[in-house]
Amino acid sequence: MRVQRVTAAALFAASAGMVLATAPAEAQRAPKPPAQITVTNARAVPLTGFEIATTGEQPRLVAKLAKPLAPGKSATLKLNKPAGCSYYVLAKFGDEVESDSEGMDLCRDKVIRLTE
Repeated sequence: MRVQRVTAAALFAASAGMVLATAPAEAQRAPKPPAQITVTNARAVPLTGFEIATTGEQPRLVAKLAKPLAPGKSATLKLNKPAGCSYYVLAKFGDEVESDSEGMDLCRDKVIRLTE
């Protein structure tokens, strides 16, 4: 009986140690936000404004289009201190159309293509 208890305790300790040993490896596999994203204006009108901000209680602007983007053109925006994967994206066009997206996953979507 005593041998069984020791064996069970040893197996439990070994399995707990294996879980703890794999935790740092799992953290390293977590998606990281990109350093930059590409925006493509596939509409027939200029993109006059484009902003990316963090989501949550106190959003923080992480990227902004410096100048209008002509139809059919692309621009690369550097993200300033990105945190996490979920972002709020706002696009404004020359025909006064606005498009926004809350919770855009920039870890997965590193290219944003704006269409009609």
